[in-house]
Amino acid sequence: MRLRTVTAGPALAVIAVTTLALSTLPASASTTSRPSGAVAPAALAAAPTVDVNNVNAHLQQLQNFATSNGGNRATGTAGHTATTTYLQQKLQAAGYTVTVQTCTTCSGSAKNIIADWPGGDTNNTYMFGAHSDGVSAGPGINDDGSGTATLLEAALQLAANNPTMTNHLRFGWWAGEEQGLIGSKFYVNSLTTAQKSAIKAYGTFDMIASTNGGYFVTGTDAVAVKLREYFTSISVPTETSTECCSDDGSFRNAGIPSSINSTGASYTKTSAQVTKWGGTAGAAYDPCYHKACDTYPSNINATSLARWGNAELYAAWNLTTATSTTNDFSVSLSPNTGSVNAGSSATATVSTATTAGSAQTVALTSSGAPTGVSVSFSPASVTSGGTSTMTVATTTAAAAGSYTITVTGTGSVTRTASYTLTVNGTGTCTGAGQKLGNNGFETATTPWTATTGVVAANTGDAAPRTGTRNAKLGGYGSTHTDTLSQSVTLPTGCSSYTLTFYLKIVTSETTTSTQYDKLTVKVGSTTLGTFSNLNPSAYTLRTYNLAAYAGQTITLTFTGTEDSSLKTTFAIDDTALTVA
Repeated sequence: MRLRTVTAGPALAVIAVTTLALSTLPASASTTSRPSGAVAPAALAAAPTVDVNNVNAHLQQLQNFATSNGGNRATGTAGHTATTTYLQQKLQAAGYTVTVQTCTTCSGSAKNIIADWPGGDTNNTYMFGAHSDGVSAGPGINDDGSGTATLLEAALQLAANNPTMTNHLRFGWWAGEEQGLIGSKFYVNSLTTAQKSAIKAYGTFDMIASTNGGYFVTGTDAVAVKLREYFTSISVPTETSTECCSDDGSFRNAGIPSSINSTGASYTKTSAQVTKWGGTAGAAYDPCYHKACDTYPSNINATSLARWGNAELYAAWNLTTATSTTNDFSVSLSPNTGSVNAGSSATATVSTATTAGSAQTVALTSSGAPTGVSVSFSPASVTSGGTSTMTVATTTAAAAGSYTITVTGTGSVTRTASYTLTVNGTGTCTGAGQKLGNNGFETATTPWTATTGVVAANTGDAAPRTGTRNAKLGGYGSTHTDTLSQSVTLPTGCSSYTLTFYLKIVTSETTTSTQYDKLTVKVGSTTLGTFSNLNPSAYTLRTYNLAAYAGQTITLTFTGTEDSSLKTTFAIDDTALTVA
């Protein structure tokens, strides 16, 4: 996994051009076909399982490749070549059509390994990937031997069961990820527009056995939906992650629905996460991230390894085999609650995902809204995988209370999601005024809670807009996370609740397309806005309507994340949360 990505060089022609057996693969690659004559038996009733002992055997091989070749499996080294040869041989022997694609923009003679299981509708392809390289500092066993090995074993188990395919299944192992996602970007750039459109979802698996890790499924694509479904079935909670980046980015930038799935890298585990998953609070998910100690078996969590291997096979099986012949989709809401004063409105994003079969048109409707409340969708129908904005509008006739609104998506099947609306009472606004304490940061830190050094008499790029002090997040030019937060209680019965702050962004990044460094503004778990190195500006007023939080105690949080090089400074000053 890369916590810092770099811009890949221009794509060159792929070496060893031959005609491909499958029209959805790029023409510039070499191919080995599955042996003929195999007849698929009837599909099994449920997905097979992955034997973690087999995954461990693959990891031991990766460790051996590193040990015998200078201690690492970095792109362009003999250790990486041995890795890709091993993958190619195992997959070919199992019956996959294996494409060996030379990444000419990667360091050395680096290969992408793409494996297609014969059968299924190639216009509905589901793809699973991991990166086969590591960093030069060590063997790269968790990063990303764990993703490489579990996907390999999932692929081999599917082949051993030889199911009848309805949709098409493809696996990919990428070179050059640690150089900046170069291998996966090279592959995606080699695809035609039609070939990209044929890939309905891509899930990447990067570091899925961190010794102090969690379970992070980050994305809304069909692969992510199935992964969450599996973890729910074994009572393991999941979260989304803010750690960046991996090969999902190459696919997402090409318009392909994508997710990144991991147990975490260098970020630290919280106490709440320890309650969910166990482990040590305040310690890194993987204490050996990009270090020489990323070895087998000492840096592998066997429980996570087994769970993820089975989750991967569950998702691949249920998205592509004859056990999933009916087109299906999911519906979700973010946020799924809202609080308004009578006469105001709230919005939420309705997200859909294709969970089986082909994408389909989904019509959106609602029920359960009380008198004085109306619900509308823009657009009113989407193709599964798309989103719509739901607006819940109230009139002054809306009675105070809490109501459950059911959002229904209708296609070949019907799926629902629930939204809880709270209409506040229409009493007198008794708490008008500015609600943030120390809103100009002029009196030390309290009542803000902040990372050390954030609130200070900053200078240079982070100099205050007014006064002598402000808040500075980032500006280090190395992997770093800063937070700034304050909790405040908002009164009911008022007509406006407005958050404002001035934000200045100064960056040394030169890219015009990639968010390397980010500032996220949240109320509770809801993101109000995201800024990055792509938005440099002088102090600019930012404004948000917080009427939906009337009557609640909220926590306003600013989180700045910076990657491993080239600094970006986020300077904040003159905040206010004004109620009137």
